[in-house]
Parts: sequence; C-alpha cells; structure tokens
Amino acid sequence: MQFQQLQYFVAVAETRHFTRAAELVHVAQPSLSQQIKALERELGADLFLRARGNITLTDAGEALLPLARRILADADTARHEVQELVQLRRGRVRLGATPSLCTGLLPDVLRAFHDRYPGIQLLIEEGGSHDLVRGLARGALDLALIVLPLPTPAPALTTVELLREDLVVVSSPEAPEPGRGGRAVEIADLEGERLVMFRHGYDLRELTVAACRSAGFEPDFAVEGGEMDAVLGFVRAGLGVAVVPRMVAARAGRGLRVTPLARPGLHRTIALAHRSDVAPPRAARELQRMLLER
Repeated sequence: MQFQQLQYFVAVAETRHFTRAAELVHVAQPSLSQQIKALERELGADLFLRARGNITLTDAGEALLPLARRILADADTARHEVQELVQLRRGRVRLGATPSLCTGLLPDVLRAFHDRYPGIQLLIEEGGSHDLVRGLARGALDLALIVLPLPTPAPALTTVELLREDLVVVSSPEAPEPGRGGRAVEIADLEGERLVMFRHGYDLRELTVAACRSAGFEPDFAVEGGEMDAVLGFVRAGLGVAVVPRMVAARAGRGLRVTPLARPGLHRTIALAHRSDVAPPRAARELQRMLLER
C-alpha cells in the first residue's frame, strides 16, 4: 500500500468521479485508475462500485476511508512539524520596529536570539508604526514592534502589550539645563527651548508636538527631519534638546544630560503585532516568545 494510492483513493471517494479526482491531485486519469486498481489488488477487495455516471463506495471502501484520511492527516502533521524544526535551523524572521526600539530594546534580545538560533536570518525594517502596520498587512513583515494607540484602528492585527516606557529630555551637558534647571522638566518648560525634532512619520514627533500643543504652545524647532542617531548627535553638539525614550537615553553613552519629565510626564506603550489571519512562522513565534519573556 502506497501513500500516493491513499491520496488518489480519498480524492475519488470525495468527488465520486475519476476524472475530477485526477484533476484534483494533478495526475492523468488513466494513471489514477491504475493506482486505484493496484490498491484494490493489494487489499484483496473492491473499493468502488463502478456504474456509468455513478461511483459509490463498497463496504471495504467505507471502512478504509476514515483510516486513509487519518493517515494523510498524520502525514501532513509530520511534514508541518519537520518544516517548523527546519525553520529554526535555517529560516528567517522579518521584523519591523521603530528606530528608537532598534536602538533601545532590540539589540540585547536579537543577540540572545542569534546565539540560540544562529542559522536564522534576521531581516529588520525600521519605520513609523503607520508604515509597519502597512508592512504587516501586505505580508512584508512577520512581526512588528509598534507604538499604541495606532492613529487608525487595525482590526486585522493581533497586538500584545510589551512595555510602557517613560520619555525623558536629553540635552548637552555643556548647555544650560533645560527648563528651570530643576530635577524634572515640565512640558510647559519646553516652550523656552529649541527642540531637535524627528522627521515626519516618527511616533515620537507626533507625541511630543501633541504634548506641547496641549500645554498651550507651538514647539520651536532648532533642527528637524532626523533619525534617532542624528537627533542624538545634534543634541550632543548643543543644537537643542530632544524628547526621547528612557531606554534610548540609557544606551546613548556619554555626552548627554538626561532629565526626567515631571509627573504625569510622557509615556508610550510598545506592542508586538502580527496579522490575525496568518500565523507567524515558527522562527518568528520563537522571537515573539523571547521578546515577551525578556
């Protein structure tokens, strides 16, 4: 008894037609008929009653059908399990993240993931949450680290909250302390400061500008349009101050003064997202687990 014969038998049993069954399994109809006859010889029993225009199962066929379906299902399960194990040896993960998370959160997690699964190719795409959501929707990303809440609802996504992070003010140690020179800066104190601002599409830009407007003023930009590394470099050079995530400030090294924002301060919620209608590949699920357990 051959696996292929069972496939052909189930196809005929489900279509009750040899020609349609052959089309279903992509084989010539005479070949399918020959394999069914060979299976019947092997089993010593007819599986179908063949009348013109009417194919029905014999008692032997009825007995074999659930067993054949189970064998085929088990084979599919085995193939799937092996493929997932293979993916952990030489698969790939396409991960999207905002630039600040690539600087702050991801390096340690990706290093641990790479140490455990050195054969997995990691493809990282930086972008704002809006762009990353579009990447997930069109199937260009397996996972994405995004900032909540999203500007527009995304019902096709599954999101899991990862962390809630404080924002801080960074400035050059050689420049005057921001605000009133206290231990914390009020949002209103930024009215007298020149800001180094991220490019359009950055979640941090939108959050900072919205906070300033809520405090009753329009922010004054010394420089705008940079990515995270550029913004930090401009601040070190004394061009102005910037509002950045605490993790980024902690990893930025020397050359920056870090001042917290006074309560209630500013925060952002980071979530891990993937499409609801498509399960991420095994390697992506393993990275997801490590991010959630970090």
